[in-house]
Amino acid sequence: MNRNFPFVVGEFYHLYNRGVNKMPIFNNDTDRKHFLFLLYICNGTNAFQSREIKNASFHKMERGDRLIDIGAYCLMGNHFHIMARERVEKGISRFMGKLGAAYTMYFNKKNGRTGSLFESRFKAKHIDNDPYFNWVFSYIHMNPVAFIEPEWKEGIANIHAVKDFLEEYKWSSYIDHFVGKREESVILNKEDFPDSFVLAESFEELFLDFNENKLSTP
Repeated sequence: MNRNFPFVVGEFYHLYNRGVNKMPIFNNDTDRKHFLFLLYICNGTNAFQSREIKNASFHKMERGDRLIDIGAYCLMGNHFHIMARERVEKGISRFMGKLGAAYTMYFNKKNGRTGSLFESRFKAKHIDNDPYFNWVFSYIHMNPVAFIEPEWKEGIANIHAVKDFLEEYKWSSYIDHFVGKREESVILNKEDFPDSFVLAESFEELFLDFNENKLSTP
């Protein structure tokens, strides 16, 4: 994918990709857990071997210095979303390259397949204003609602059911932001996001940000 912008240190981006031909990239919780660990370990300057990942702990592998700051993420069936800030020059490209290669190697070996897993090079959008920042943050965390209400972007029939569902959905950073700290919280670098960005502090604010800032999407 040819981008019409460079990645700039200190700037924020919405990163995403999906499976080739829209195929599922997560078949079960084992796949999702593996991807979450890669979100953590690939965000570092240290090299690692795939054999080191099996049964590894978030707190027991030294990843080195961070390449990017991750503020939000979400795993879906055939795609994923990440909100990140370029921390060092070429940090996003290095991180996404490591993440894509490591997960493809894992997935192909596990499923006896070869070739590309993702449809193309990862996609990115520059988050260049506050309303768009808030919209991306809300959009990423609201994405899993599609599993229970496919038309959620047009409106939600049962707000309480959706809120309960998101609080139990382990494969996004919603829990880390709105419920409480867990082992996977180390994936995020919330403390490095500037105070000038006022993020939602509840599900109700999150849903409001999504609807109010729709017009700021590129």
